[in-house]
Amino acid sequence: MKIVIDGMGGDNAPKAAIEGAILALKEFNDVHMYITGPKAAIEEELSKAEYDKERITVIDATEVITTNEHPVMALRRKKDSSIVKALNLVKSGECDAVISGGSTGAFLAGCTLIVGRIKGIERPALAPIMPGRRGNFMVIDSGANVDCKPNYLVQFANMGSIYYESVFKKDKPSVGLVNIGEEAEKGNELTKETYKLLNEETNINFIGNIEPREIPTGETDVLVCDGFVGNTVLKLYEGAAMNLLGIIKDHIMEAPFISKIGAGLLKPVFKTLKVKFDYKEVGGAPFLGVDGICIKAHGSSDGKAFKNAVKQARIFKEGKVIDKIKENVENHKKNK
Repeated sequence: MKIVIDGMGGDNAPKAAIEGAILALKEFNDVHMYITGPKAAIEEELSKAEYDKERITVIDATEVITTNEHPVMALRRKKDSSIVKALNLVKSGECDAVISGGSTGAFLAGCTLIVGRIKGIERPALAPIMPGRRGNFMVIDSGANVDCKPNYLVQFANMGSIYYESVFKKDKPSVGLVNIGEEAEKGNELTKETYKLLNEETNINFIGNIEPREIPTGETDVLVCDGFVGNTVLKLYEGAAMNLLGIIKDHIMEAPFISKIGAGLLKPVFKTLKVKFDYKEVGGAPFLGVDGICIKAHGSSDGKAFKNAVKQARIFKEGKVIDKIKENVENHKKNK
């Protein structure tokens, strides 16, 4: 499998992307890595490490798109940027997947404009996997589409269900609509109309409205919402998790000595909990609905996070997710 990493995307570029590529080579024998970015800078970083030189290809890119640039304008102006070069490799079919930790706006716009949407998909959606108390869950959309129509959310539900089933090998994962109440009549016009449409869907296991307080349990596998709500859920969840861990640490440090001994005995438990909420373990969020495997890595990703994004891309391909989404779209057309 050929995977390209935007070498200049992310806070720790190009070091983190290169470390991730090398870690991926060591873990996966079937992967060939491409890295885009200024050739001299990429090769200088590569010279510090030991790796199979036959399995990494450097693609020279002289420009970088930053997070403070207008996404579409930057894509048009900077044709030689690392992110555009990476996306074009997927568009041409030379690479099977692209990973970037750079500008979310530029990456999502580029995925849509360069790689292109799957025919019949009205709006692609960002779909991160989050840790819950009883299992992992997906939030779709988490920020790609702030304003949505009910039929967009129906497509999100179908794509999310397909991806979750393929990745976690769970037949008919549960799908819920994020809302302010469980009753069908609750919510705004978008959620009320979406509820009706999802209730008529035969391809998914729709279980109804899910209140935000139920999200962290992980009992619902796929949570559907517009990008405004999804991004709010995502950021609040991340912030709450980190602050909770911080509060626990603060109280331990202020506790009497005997309590600190008890906390020491629980250190493995705290370590496991920290790992569970670490974004590096997931690697990135898939952008579902585009005609190529596109993974958005966290901006502060390190080598481990990029390596796990490569792992995610491999699972994406092995699960034939894009083919299944295309089949789902065709089935909907036939049933109309």
